[in-house]
Amino acid sequence: MAAESYAFNFFNEDLSHAADHAKKTVKKTLWLSSQYPATDLKSRLREDPRDFPAVGNGSTDISPDGQNLHGSLVVGSIVELNNWLSQRPEAAEAIRNGFGAGEVDLVSGGPPCQSFSMAGLRQLESDKNSLPWEFAKFVRTVQPKLVLLENVTGILRPFKDKFGKSFYAWFELAKAFTAIGYIPLCLHVNAKVAGVPQNRPRFILLGLREDVFAQLEVSLNPAEVELFRQPVEFFHRTRHGEDVELDALMYRDIARAADRELFENSFLAHLVATKKYVTVSDAIDDLREGGAKSSKFAEGLARTFASVLPRRKISNHVLRTNNDQVKRRFRLYQVLQMVEGDVRKKVLSVLKGETHDLDAEAWAKLAEFEYLTEAKVFARFKGKKQFLAFLDAHSTKKQTQKALVADQPAPAALSIPDDACHYHKEQQRTLTVREMARIQSFPDNFEFRSKVTTGGKMRSFEVPQYTQVGNAVPPLLGRALGLATADLLHRLTR
Repeated sequence: MAAESYAFNFFNEDLSHAADHAKKTVKKTLWLSSQYPATDLKSRLREDPRDFPAVGNGSTDISPDGQNLHGSLVVGSIVELNNWLSQRPEAAEAIRNGFGAGEVDLVSGGPPCQSFSMAGLRQLESDKNSLPWEFAKFVRTVQPKLVLLENVTGILRPFKDKFGKSFYAWFELAKAFTAIGYIPLCLHVNAKVAGVPQNRPRFILLGLREDVFAQLEVSLNPAEVELFRQPVEFFHRTRHGEDVELDALMYRDIARAADRELFENSFLAHLVATKKYVTVSDAIDDLREGGAKSSKFAEGLARTFASVLPRRKISNHVLRTNNDQVKRRFRLYQVLQMVEGDVRKKVLSVLKGETHDLDAEAWAKLAEFEYLTEAKVFARFKGKKQFLAFLDAHSTKKQTQKALVADQPAPAALSIPDDACHYHKEQQRTLTVREMARIQSFPDNFEFRSKVTTGGKMRSFEVPQYTQVGNAVPPLLGRALGLATADLLHRLTR
């Protein structure tokens, strides 16, 4: 499903349209392996990726020499891609030399991260945790000058193995990239500092191939020398077989004042583009009924990405409807964002049925606000007993639902419609795909394709529009990382 959006925006290939017309008119979107032939694109678009056959046992669009991979999008498993390349040295070499254009500058990726996420189950033995290592295997095959890996901030916190020993995934990744010849610079960044209206911390590993770093070393300024001092020492100690401990390598955290100064005075300056954070209201207020006439933020995105995407009308902005009870609960969430955290916790405890009362101090603060009643008007409650009855009638077990705060960046957890509701008093609804995309810093002419949302068992493998937005690296953060890596690459040509 994500491939549908990618192909449409960057190749102008409409996979759904081609499937509906029973003919394959796509040239740049290739399946590595499928149960279905290329002529049955409709079935391919509904295929569960977990059912992709091993390469050689199904239908493939890839030529034996790999030449049609040039400039193409490959739909498939990186595990199978690595297996395929290991059996076809000619194809691996074609990729490695950029199909005749020279060495590959950059391989970047964001291996699935649910098992590292603090919001997930954090399972050390999860199959998903193997994909960062498959990513490293692909890098070893391609040997790019630079490598960039993005993951959730939860990767920085330790797992416990069955013996109770701490396991730091980010540190093990650093050792893995060192083993294949890359000096690992580990960073903890935040999209909001790069101009994204979302508080979205992320782990970044930037690896420089050893010989590339040797060429760049003479161009490093004092801040950059300090950034690479420990990674270089870690690299050489690890390569010489020393048993390194966690304190041998630190990650640079944009939230630490001393580290932020290094960001600001180095090639990483693009990642600290703003000191005044963009708010939710800045991003989406023009999209609500009766909202602002225009969004300077959206206009800026249009200018920034004008050379990347074709001009299109705004899409993915169908207002979602909610029943009256949900609307009343959403208004309650809006109020809860305007009170102190301890009051909010007490109300949520009542909503979840854990407690059945509120203290006088909490009620005094809550009594000041207007709530949406069954008569569909805003009114204050006359007493605590009436308010508690209202809470009881709107009980919920949902843990993460909240209203956005207009004058702050959005929270990181936005991947399904139920994660958040609108901040405005007159808008008791969840966000549209376009509103969530704005918060992620997608320009309005980036169109999301395939299903809008999904549920049940389908959620385990489908990636509908809301999830595509929520799982993406914010484009402004991606651009900042691109500018940082381009800075280093340009130095190689001086």
